[in-house]
Amino acid sequence: MKHNTAIDRKIVWLMAITSGATAANLYYNQPLLAIIAKSLDASTQDTGLIPTLGQIGYALGNFLIVPLGDLLERRRLIVTMLIGTSLALATAAVSPTIAWLTIASLIIGITTIVPQIAVPFAAVLAPPVVRGKVVGTVMSGLLIGILLSRVTSGFVGVELGWRAMYWIASGLMLVLAIAVWKILPKSQPAVRLTYQQLIRSMLKLVREPVLQEASIAGAMVFGAFSVFWSTLIFLLEQPPYEYGSEVAGLLGLIGVVGAAAAPLAGKLADRRNPRLASVLGLITTTVSFLLFWLFGYRLWGLIVGLILLSLGVQVTTVSNQALLYKLPEDKHSRLNALFITFYFVGGAVGSFLGAYGWRVWQWNGVCAVGLLLSIIAFSSFLTRSE
Repeated sequence: MKHNTAIDRKIVWLMAITSGATAANLYYNQPLLAIIAKSLDASTQDTGLIPTLGQIGYALGNFLIVPLGDLLERRRLIVTMLIGTSLALATAAVSPTIAWLTIASLIIGITTIVPQIAVPFAAVLAPPVVRGKVVGTVMSGLLIGILLSRVTSGFVGVELGWRAMYWIASGLMLVLAIAVWKILPKSQPAVRLTYQQLIRSMLKLVREPVLQEASIAGAMVFGAFSVFWSTLIFLLEQPPYEYGSEVAGLLGLIGVVGAAAAPLAGKLADRRNPRLASVLGLITTTVSFLLFWLFGYRLWGLIVGLILLSLGVQVTTVSNQALLYKLPEDKHSRLNALFITFYFVGGAVGSFLGAYGWRVWQWNGVCAVGLLLSIIAFSSFLTRSE
């Protein structure tokens, strides 16, 4: 950008929308799992591999592809990934078996890592005085996309079938690829390394204390987020609720209230110590699970807890990324790649532990696991804070 005091809003909003739409690809399947199981005559256990492998694929894509943002021209890389995601979604739409769909979900996860290329790109384009706000806006788009994905797929699945959702998402990726190519500026590669050197340099970056601090907190908080969302449908199917997948999706709209606070979290990180914002986010996440535990069987408790959970996760994530982007710019893509790799590994662990907690102690087990992960994040952060 030519100006050092502002960034074109059109670019910021396109990055936010693209981040949200691509992140949503990982989560369309969650309200559709029961429909998919019936359609493909699959067991609950086999169907459960769809979201798990999607998150594993996302972690792999972050580690293996996102670092290329420091090595290659970012706009071209984003467009390439959008086209790849479109093809993977189309492959999922025509899946004849659960095995086919599971493999397609892994590929969707690997290719839909566009947000993690866009976020450091936005950080580079934005002047330092508004960097936290810009990153917060893009991250807000990401989390809102995740939350709205459940609403969208819940209704599309009921009205048009689960395959239609994948076709719609595939087409949207192509539209975004065209918009990104026309609107985003070109970037200059930050480093001159071979791919092997790039990956080896990431292994050295793991020793960075700020990255360790941010990654542990981020992984545990997103794990707690996944604990809630991977088990919510089980709670809603039981008395006193007895709701279906549509209501589970609608609750995602409520979570948007908390997710929309990301730009405010970015402003706080710009004007004050990002660690302060992160501590506030961690406290909010912990309080949300206390509310779920005490009042989860009352709708108001579920709603208030969900708003606090979304707010806490978003504030913690944006604040941790603001910490990372204070480090040298030529490392941003690799730092973000490592951070998000740990972040989504935490999400996969959270999904697994949430299902285990439900199986052993039902909703009490879910809340206990969420609290445990929140406390680990909080404790780890405090031990490393300056």
